[in-house]
Amino acid sequence: MKQTSVNILKYILKRLAILTIRRFEPEVIAITGSVGKTSAKEAIFAVLKDHFRIRAASESFNNELGVPLAILGNWKAIGRPLIFFWLKVVLISFLRLILLPKRFYPKMLILEYGAQKPGDIKYLLEIGSPKIGVITAIGKIPVHVEYYEDIAAVAKEKTRLIENLTTSNFAILNFDDELAAAMAEKTRAKTMTFGFGEGANMRITNFENRSEDGRPYGISFKLEYEGSFVPVVLVGVFGEAHAYAGAIAALIGIIYGLNLVESAEYFSAHYRPAKRRMNLTAGVKETYIIDDSYNASPLSMEKALKVLKDLKGGRKIAVLGDMLELGRYSIEAHEGIGKIVAETADILVAIGPRGKFISEGAKNKGMHGSKILNFDTAEEAAKTVEQIIRKGDVILVKASRAMELDKVVEEIKSV
Repeated sequence: MKQTSVNILKYILKRLAILTIRRFEPEVIAITGSVGKTSAKEAIFAVLKDHFRIRAASESFNNELGVPLAILGNWKAIGRPLIFFWLKVVLISFLRLILLPKRFYPKMLILEYGAQKPGDIKYLLEIGSPKIGVITAIGKIPVHVEYYEDIAAVAKEKTRLIENLTTSNFAILNFDDELAAAMAEKTRAKTMTFGFGEGANMRITNFENRSEDGRPYGISFKLEYEGSFVPVVLVGVFGEAHAYAGAIAALIGIIYGLNLVESAEYFSAHYRPAKRRMNLTAGVKETYIIDDSYNASPLSMEKALKVLKDLKGGRKIAVLGDMLELGRYSIEAHEGIGKIVAETADILVAIGPRGKFISEGAKNKGMHGSKILNFDTAEEAAKTVEQIIRKGDVILVKASRAMELDKVVEEIKSV
């Protein structure tokens, strides 16, 4: 679509979304952060869906087009051809605005607010101001920092989500993330924190990436709130991000009148992790794939490599590609990941122009050159990865979405 057409569409969708919020008056739970937004959204939905009429945005609808789309209807994906899809959205949204009885619209909306560039959060807040604002994490080198002056500017943009909350609203902050935790001073809302650190309102303890009988299994952890503990086990997913998501959801469950046990039970029963976010997939040759190919930032890459290190099995193979939109921090970030790989993986398969810096970091940290393979694209790497893997290997696949490392997963997964 031409930019003029996109701007016109954005204006129309924004107006329709604002009018929809005004007419139906849903409570908005808005989530922002450099990582973990979609997992948090799915976790909150899992805890609340049996208790309220609620809608969670499909896909990662978190920008100037996606957020209005989530408000206007339960659209699962953007259809083709684009012109007919958007015409249908506008027409149906207009008719709903006029004809739909208020009782049929969701009481709550769970929305992701992305901050790819300065001004994005302000734009989205003009559409829907939340009752609850969630900051998942910022990280030392956040994603999209390429479009900001510096890391502090990224944090400042995300802080906008909670700056104008009132004393009757809630700000849910990551206790373990220094920049996120500091945002408590920037809001009048009731502040609640989650994390592993002692002092978090919802504390995660006894976390483990579990293997059983030498095979990757899932995760287990406990949630602690005001002296009470409850255990949680999730099968087929890995990483602290899912524990963070559960802690966020449990806090919001408590805000809406559930107790800790109820929140944890609904989370365990109904949580459906989004695809390609630390999911376990069966690989060919009786291998185990940890599919985290949806996206990547330095923080999420570090966490994923920790999972690879923790899991029992055969050889550890890291198939890693570029982390995009890091600007002047890119070389430093990729080399830093390479150093972690050298202490984590038996084999590194690096993909993309920035992937070469991962290789350099690994080599400089002592990883032998014979254990490092470099490729320009996912297509080139896929066949070689299929050839080198063997029974019992645990394979982590991760990069920014544009690198298309899902193609590697498709090549090596068991049919």
